[in-house]
Amino acid sequence: MFVDRRDQRELFDQAFHLFWRNPRLLQRMMTLLLPDVRPDAGLRSEDAEAISRRLVEALAARQGRDPNAEQDADEQVEIDAALTWSDREVLRKTDFEQMSSDEILRARRAAEAMRVSLVPQRTRRRKTDRAGRRIDMRASLRAALRSGGDIIPLRFSRPRLRPPPLVVLCDISGSMSRYSRMFLHFMHAVTNDRDRVHTFVFGTRLTNITRQLRHRDVDVALARVSEAVEDWDGGTRIAPCLAEFNLRWARRVLGQGAVVLFVSDGLEREGGETLGAEVERLRKSCRRLIWLNPLLRYAGFEPKSAGIRAILPHVDDFRAVHNLESLDDLAAALAALDARASPARTPWRSMR
Repeated sequence: MFVDRRDQRELFDQAFHLFWRNPRLLQRMMTLLLPDVRPDAGLRSEDAEAISRRLVEALAARQGRDPNAEQDADEQVEIDAALTWSDREVLRKTDFEQMSSDEILRARRAAEAMRVSLVPQRTRRRKTDRAGRRIDMRASLRAALRSGGDIIPLRFSRPRLRPPPLVVLCDISGSMSRYSRMFLHFMHAVTNDRDRVHTFVFGTRLTNITRQLRHRDVDVALARVSEAVEDWDGGTRIAPCLAEFNLRWARRVLGQGAVVLFVSDGLEREGGETLGAEVERLRKSCRRLIWLNPLLRYAGFEPKSAGIRAILPHVDDFRAVHNLESLDDLAAALAALDARASPARTPWRSMR
């Protein structure tokens, strides 16, 4: 067997496709390993865009070669000296799908260091406060009993402020594999940074992974997630999974002005009418519904899929999630979000 791990399937499929479509194309692709050759040398533009850098690394490892080993010592010193802001900026703008293995590791560390702060909102519960405007009768009577009941010292209270719940629904189907795995690193950091964060993943079924992500060690947490989830890199059944969430979990986790992050490419195989109804029900149960779609990174993106057209009318914000910069923008948008205000929906072209 050439493939012994699930994450190797994508590389094998690309290598198989390149070899059997044009055997000489594989030889041309090996020239990518040379430091003085451009990545698209000898290839058509569509071929160069389709080749994953992880596939190049895998072939280099098979030949026992290091893509960076042929650089001389002087060049290596120059690169190490220049490894500053510029490299970090390039990494932030690199698409997750086009990252090498080393870049993926660096991007995961960067995602784990991110923080999300939601604007606190008023709750029904109150707390004692000398500057409060409402008399706290319970605290006042308790203070009167301590003083013998001759006088009643007034105590005041004010509403408690607390960030709203954050609920994540993440698509883990085959088309979303690279992006969803990176986003889970981001969600692990968010889950361990604040309370009331609920994370669900779905492909052909819905799985609650909130408890698994609460482990402090990200490797242990994601290992437990892998054990709990049985439909990684499979098909997509968005409508049935949303129906199950609306039926079993909505009342438990969508209270007090919850913000929902829906991470999916929207490529639904089943009817769009059912999907539209379930997304509408989800939108009515929360305060804000934000759709994160990696397909939005393309300049020529158009909502042609039936699933995308069914979801778009019910979302409050439509954002791309394909690199570290998009995750930074998401964190900034959530920090500036006023969960108490009623959102004004805008056309999807204005959301980009």
